[in-house]
Amino acid sequence: MKKLIVFTSILLFSLSLYSQDSLMYYLAISAKNNPTVQQRFNEHQAALQKVPQAGSLSDPELSVGVFLSPMELIAGNQVADIRLMQMFPWFGVLRNAKDEMSLMANAKFETFRDAKLQVFYDLQRTWYELNKVKQNIRISEKNIELLHTIERLAVVRFKAVSLGNNNSASANNAMPSSPSPVSSSGSSGMNTMSGSSGNAAGSAASQPASPMAGSSSVGSGLTDVYRIQIEISDLQNNIELLKNQFNTISAQFNSYLNRLPDALVSLPDTLIADNYQPLFATISDSIQKNNPMLGMLQFEKQSLEARKQMVTRMGYPMVGLGVNYSLINKSGMSTSPMNGKDMVMPMITATLPIYRKKYRAMRDEADFLKSANSQNYTATANSLQIEYYQAMQLYRDSERRIKLYADQYQLASKTLRILIKSFASSVSSLTDILRVRQQTLDYNYKQVEAVADYNTSIAWIKRLMAFSQIQ
Repeated sequence: MKKLIVFTSILLFSLSLYSQDSLMYYLAISAKNNPTVQQRFNEHQAALQKVPQAGSLSDPELSVGVFLSPMELIAGNQVADIRLMQMFPWFGVLRNAKDEMSLMANAKFETFRDAKLQVFYDLQRTWYELNKVKQNIRISEKNIELLHTIERLAVVRFKAVSLGNNNSASANNAMPSSPSPVSSSGSSGMNTMSGSSGNAAGSAASQPASPMAGSSSVGSGLTDVYRIQIEISDLQNNIELLKNQFNTISAQFNSYLNRLPDALVSLPDTLIADNYQPLFATISDSIQKNNPMLGMLQFEKQSLEARKQMVTRMGYPMVGLGVNYSLINKSGMSTSPMNGKDMVMPMITATLPIYRKKYRAMRDEADFLKSANSQNYTATANSLQIEYYQAMQLYRDSERRIKLYADQYQLASKTLRILIKSFASSVSSLTDILRVRQQTLDYNYKQVEAVADYNTSIAWIKRLMAFSQIQ
């Protein structure tokens, strides 16, 4: 009980040190409220209660016999017989039983530590997922604003093209037609034919351009506007999907805190990469030394050794010490000087463990359990080693991606700004702008994802090393 009070006091003090949008704040809450952590802690407390049980002697036996008709003896009449007996196991049995339960309680404490570390890791992983979704929503909203800007530029271009085509058509309609020359004599036939061919060429050159070219420019400008609106609708739909995803992850996050699924989760405005730098040369040794699962198996192995010693000594005789008290009344017919005096008889008893098969079976059981424990320890160590390599792969990969996507995003952003300026002056096409904008959006998404993966990998490494900021 004292440990629980101290544990709760430390947690409450820790809660007062962190702000509402701090990850440490939620870690402290999870350590205090998470039902799995509390379950493991109560199991440890229950295991501690087995230590005094195993280290205690068996209850003494008291037997009382009353004669319905007093038994006639030479020294009087016996009316009752009272016997008290206490059995004592062989030397070391109680000590070994107490050691076994104490070591099992330590193993339960390691499971409590493991549950707390697992909840911390799950909480951090979910926290970074929430931050990633929030940042993706913010990035999508900014891209919608950018698309609205491009849309306004496309509308201006569309209106400019439409106005230019209308002015051109009006000017062509306002031009007067040239009168055809009239021949005054029939002798100038050849000249007339030559002149008519020249007039035909001149009239063809003077006719207005075909309206198809203007309508093509107008149609292109209008399709640009439509394409931008399609992109905006896709981003709005993506934002709604991200919001639904945020609500789902938020409910999972609150479950670790034992709160209502729709409880508000405060998040920082930006997702920053963790500045924790692990010492790679010591990580593997730290895992072998500090991981609670390996510690639990070590305590179980020690408890099995204590059990084997206990069952070995249980094969030796148990000794019982006691006393027998006989209640005797006086007899009127007895002349003995012991007439009416009660009798006290010290007693000693011992068990005869002649059926050795069960004791050999108990020793063999302990040996098999120790072998299974050793195999479990090796399998767990191998599994932790695999997790270590997976965490390190995620760490190095995300660290590389952070640098890569940061550079790619900067280059794509610069390219996009240049294309937008060119588009405003009718130099670049909308297709190029949308393609580069999509690249910029993807690089921004991937950059946030890389930071989230980087922080998750660090939390994973800390979980394997059993490193925790909240004790």
